[in-house]
Amino acid sequence: MEASRSDERNRNPNVDRSSNPNPLSSIISSAHVWPTIDGPLGLTEEASVDYARRFYKFGFALLPWLWAVNCFYFWPVLRHSRAFPQIRNHVVRSAIGFSVFTALLSAWALTFSLGGEKLFGPVWDKLVMYNVADRLGLSGLA
Repeated sequence: MEASRSDERNRNPNVDRSSNPNPLSSIISSAHVWPTIDGPLGLTEEASVDYARRFYKFGFALLPWLWAVNCFYFWPVLRHSRAFPQIRNHVVRSAIGFSVFTALLSAWALTFSLGGEKLFGPVWDKLVMYNVADRLGLSGLA
C-alpha cells in the first residue's frame, strides 16, 4: 500500500516537489521589470516618469486618448503594483480618467443613437448636424 502511494505521487505531474511553496514568485523576483512595454529598448526610469506625467497632464487638454496610450505604453507598471511608484501614480490616474471618459462618451453616443427625436422632441433638429446644409441654404433644395 505504501509503495503504491509513492508510485502515484511520482506519476502525477501536478504534484509540486520543490521546497518553494510558490515557484512563480521566484521567477518574477529574478526577472527585471521594465517601466515600458519596450523592455530594455525603452525609456529610462527618469524619462519614463516625465513621459507618464506629460501623457497624464495632456489628457486633460481634451486629448483623453493620451490616457489610453499612457496605460498601454506603461502596461508593465500597471501589472506590477510595487514597481515604479512614481510612474504608477500617473498611469493609474490615466486609467481612471480614460475609463470615465469612455463611459461618458458611450452614454452620450447611446443617448443620441437610441433616444433620437423621441427623446429630444423639437430640439432634435438643432442638435443634429446632418441638416446643416439645409439650414444654411447650401443644398439648393430650399
